[in-house]
Amino acid sequence: MKNTATLLITCPDTRGIVAAIADFLHQHNANILHADQHQDAENNLFLMRVEWDLAGFNVDSADFDQAFALIATKFNMQWQLKLSQHKTRVAIMVSQYDHCLADLLHRHKGGELACEIPLVISNHRDTESLVKFYGIDFHYIEVNKNNKSQAEAEQLKLLDDYQIDLIVLARYMQILSPDFVTRYPQRIINIHHSFLPAFIGARPYHRAFERGVKLIGATSHYVTDALDEGPIIEQGIDRISHRDQVEDLIQKGRDLERIVLSKAVSWHIENRILLYANKTVIFD
Repeated sequence: MKNTATLLITCPDTRGIVAAIADFLHQHNANILHADQHQDAENNLFLMRVEWDLAGFNVDSADFDQAFALIATKFNMQWQLKLSQHKTRVAIMVSQYDHCLADLLHRHKGGELACEIPLVISNHRDTESLVKFYGIDFHYIEVNKNNKSQAEAEQLKLLDDYQIDLIVLARYMQILSPDFVTRYPQRIINIHHSFLPAFIGARPYHRAFERGVKLIGATSHYVTDALDEGPIIEQGIDRISHRDQVEDLIQKGRDLERIVLSKAVSWHIENRILLYANKTVIFD
């Protein structure tokens, strides 16, 4: 199991940032494994991801803030330090469609997703047996128009009890309240069965069929208060023809949904995403 640290940085773009970071890591005996950067000229922003081996690195994680403060202050940085030894604790929320859930559980079981998935929350019991097959706790919480606040309170308690870092909406067919979203900023990933910004909201495949589109898509994005308008992480498309009916669009779309969602979850838990201006930068 690798033992690395990843530093994610956002700051105003200026000269000397890369040199200062490299010199800091060199002085503290870091072996840099990956480094990538992006400049946004329009917003005058510099974004960087650097990962290094902790073997021999002589700054304890508890003291990193103090050690790095001089550089962070000089360049007005917003930064995060992520340790590979801390496995992201993921909760999956799902309704009745199980294709995205099954894909995530299978990839996790096979070691493709380096995280922990301690629980699944659903407003239906359809996926209970699947979840228990993988040895994961399943919690059914009914949601209707009369108990939404109470249901969300129960969900939030579970998320706190299980110390969840990231929530994945694997075709969870309920709109989360602003209060819920505020509790997990930039830590809720949704899969929308459309190539956003087209066909937001419900029944996008039906609306795409009615519109006669030639491409369908799926979009993974972070959840914000605005429905289906959060920062986009990944998208996928597939070509269709006049011969395809709604059922064909749905079937082709499900394949896209699985791939697009798993990529988004993987990139998040590998600390490859930085957000700014309702956009994402995905580092290699």
